[in-house]
Amino acid sequence: MTRPAERLLELDVTGYANGGSGIARSAGRVVFVDGALPGERVVAQITDDSHAAYAKAVVHRVLEPSAHRVEPGCRAAAAGAGCCDLSFVAPDFARSLGAQALADVLRRIGGFDFDDLAQPEIEALGDSSTGWRIRTRLAVDRAGRAGLRGRRSAQIVTEPCAAPVTGLLDGVDDLGARPGTEIVLMADADGGRHAGELAAAGDGRDGRGGPGRRRAQRSRGARSAPRALRPLDGADSVTHRVGDREWRIRVTGFWQAHRDAPRVYSMAALEMLADVGVHGRVHVWDLYGGAGVFSAALLDGGAEHGFEVSSIDLVDTDPGALAAARETLASDPVHAHRGGVAESIAGLRAPQVVVSDPPRAGAGLHVVDAIAAARPDAVVHVGCDAASFARDLGRFATHGYRVRGWRGFDAFPMTHHIEAIAVLTL
Repeated sequence: MTRPAERLLELDVTGYANGGSGIARSAGRVVFVDGALPGERVVAQITDDSHAAYAKAVVHRVLEPSAHRVEPGCRAAAAGAGCCDLSFVAPDFARSLGAQALADVLRRIGGFDFDDLAQPEIEALGDSSTGWRIRTRLAVDRAGRAGLRGRRSAQIVTEPCAAPVTGLLDGVDDLGARPGTEIVLMADADGGRHAGELAAAGDGRDGRGGPGRRRAQRSRGARSAPRALRPLDGADSVTHRVGDREWRIRVTGFWQAHRDAPRVYSMAALEMLADVGVHGRVHVWDLYGGAGVFSAALLDGGAEHGFEVSSIDLVDTDPGALAAARETLASDPVHAHRGGVAESIAGLRAPQVVVSDPPRAGAGLHVVDAIAAARPDAVVHVGCDAASFARDLGRFATHGYRVRGWRGFDAFPMTHHIEAIAVLTL
């Protein structure tokens, strides 16, 4: 058995990996070091030594700090919560690291060489790295205190996170949530706070023991199963606003976490379509369209950018999001379809424009192939995971589609997460 002292290594950090870790090397192996920055010398504690090609570690002590290391901007993260993993990094430098990581996976996974197109930069979404998050979820400990879960642990950290908008976390311990439950919180378009208690999830234990994999699968299934919501504060549906339109979204429903994201991403899509010369009347597929924010933006802003939307097929699996889309877009030529994207688009009229905003796993080869088979004039493809984004773009390239422009955004300030958008044409 390895003694704890033998799991400490003194390392020179030379790079930065997609996922937020510093890159070092020891005895011929790569070591991914959480909490380390390029150019630093650190003492790292090994947390995973089970792989032949690499190990994982976390900073134990910084010997020679980077000039870009700052005092942590988030008390929760500093106390071990799994929230703002880059709160110790100067914001401009964190965005530079994100751009490097995105370019790296676009090369390695997507096959891009950047000969004809500059590497994407990462833009700030707002004017501050704190106070941007309009929705969050907290766990409630045995004493009734609410907090974020710990990084790589079941610990509940009650120190406040710096990301939520002003007022979102006020008095959370006084809302009356019961131990073992979770509190979902969402701010509305006018800053009002709404909160509900989600019933405790099953822990997956059935008294039989059994292999760890089966227990983990049962636990994940219990956590993802529908859970009762008890109102704690405000309403169970929240009003959001983009431009002149409003949406009603359940407090447990999906809406972009960053308060500026829906407006910024929508405008980026319009500008990118204009840049590649989309014009005239167009039929649109809005895939993974949720509540229809991109649909609304194209309907309202297309004429200003040189084209007119004649009709839209919006596809998503979430009935709540589609209900919100149907309500907000009731007077518009939008046809909402509930179902998997690959299956749903098979019988749809061919589009001139496609907007695709898949979940973290990406669209995948079947959906990309189906989009390409419809031969749209332009595709706007969105990615919240750099590797999945690169993989999807690489698949589009096999069908003759080329990236004509891309943009990256600091989607979750003080974290390693980025959002990327590309526009492709034949």
